Amino acid sequence: MDPEQMTETVSLLRKSFDEGLTIPLQFRRDQLKALEKCLRENERAFVEALGKDLRKNPGEAKLSEVDLCVNAIKTAMLELNSWTSPTHVSKSMLTLFDTLYHYPQPYGLVLIIGPWNFPISLSLLPLIGAIAAGNCVIVKPSEVSPATSEALTKYLASYLDERCFRVIPGGVPETTSLLNLKFDYIFFTGAAKIGRIVSAAASKHLTPTTLELGGKSPVYLDDSVNMDIAARRICWGKFTNAGQICIAPDYVLCSRKTSKIFIEAVRKVIREFYGEDPKASENFGRIINVHHHRRLVKLLSAGNGKTVIGGQSDESDLFIAPTVVTKVDPSSALMQEELFGPIMPIVYVDSARAAVDFINEKSRPLALYVFSSKKSVHKLFREKTFSGALSINDTALHFAVEELPFGGVGESGMGAYRGKFTFDTFSHRRAVLHKNFNFFGEKAGSLRYPPMTDLKVGATATLLKKRRGIPLPTASSLLAFAAGVGVVFLVQALTSVS
Repeated sequence: MDPEQMTETVSLLRKSFDEGLTIPLQFRRDQLKALEKCLRENERAFVEALGKDLRKNPGEAKLSEVDLCVNAIKTAMLELNSWTSPTHVSKSMLTLFDTLYHYPQPYGLVLIIGPWNFPISLSLLPLIGAIAAGNCVIVKPSEVSPATSEALTKYLASYLDERCFRVIPGGVPETTSLLNLKFDYIFFTGAAKIGRIVSAAASKHLTPTTLELGGKSPVYLDDSVNMDIAARRICWGKFTNAGQICIAPDYVLCSRKTSKIFIEAVRKVIREFYGEDPKASENFGRIINVHHHRRLVKLLSAGNGKTVIGGQSDESDLFIAPTVVTKVDPSSALMQEELFGPIMPIVYVDSARAAVDFINEKSRPLALYVFSSKKSVHKLFREKTFSGALSINDTALHFAVEELPFGGVGESGMGAYRGKFTFDTFSHRRAVLHKNFNFFGEKAGSLRYPPMTDLKVGATATLLKKRRGIPLPTASSLLAFAAGVGVVFLVQALTSVS
């Protein structure tokens, strides 16, 4: 699609939003149902595409890509009435006779730029929230996962209303052309380097953004844990999708003594997960392309540590074995950038406090993992570190919990989503103050009118003074009482006149 066609597409979708096509809740439900139908009826095609791009195990692909999205759709369908309802707030003395509430409004036209590592779920989960919130959406899938990009382009167009939702495939030129256009919200998942480009483009139009980036998510491990269980959970987070997960454990911080026990446990887990030869296992994925394969091999060869597990690679098969490297110097190439591959460096630290200091010297990570049975260690990391998420005694699983916000902080991103948080991301909370022409309300409000006197200033200050808000039931009672007082005064006035 050339820039002129993109401009025309954006104009058509913006016209659809301006005409209010996406606002009715029934329309949103219909589109969510259509998206669920798309996923269910074409599940096999999506799984096969993921197999071509990343050699994902079919069961893993179904669970982490298709089923995750279907569950998110069901949540949105169940909660849509609740999410879209206005929220009434407590009143003060000044607003006693007013109606106060806020409610969600869609931003308008949204651009979602998806990644290549989980190209279905990380493109469609934001789309689900954007649809539920009432937006029109353009999805730009990653060209780095071409088979999945083709599948998304083909099938979404067959199920969603093309007046409001489009998929635009392509590479850097297409993304650049899109970013030159004005959107009302941009949601990007990918590398921090590209995130900066997206942020700069959005700033030209003052477009709000969510940036889901990444970084080096650390693991702290001590000897108080059940090491077999800890190793299993860490390896699952690290080696799933061949380590190409934005919240994969990037490196491990532990003592020399703990590392020896941990390494032996990891050996057993790798055999348990992938057999004696991970290359022959259908449960172990592949690196996305030659460029990233060479990047990882170069990092591994440039590191100054000792490879104690794995290290084998085959460029023709895009294979890198599950690898553990010990005695890694903090200045090593392995420690300078997010690895995004099945390589696990181990850096020695003498204590939990030393691990906290090490982590705090670096950019704030997307996730931080603490494996310890000591409550004091949990408290130390909870209070003295910063990260997008903190998981204690597990890895990566927090992303699957819809009730938890998922997002980064600082270099690892801005904004959050999942469940209602996705709906909130694509909604503006519009504040409403509704006054009527009530006599008593106007009398209280007239204190603001000129000319100002000491009496008016004092009375207004009293009304504005911060105090606990008046709950709605109490406010109703006060209004009833005020109305009663008014009636009494009115009766007295009429009696005196007669």
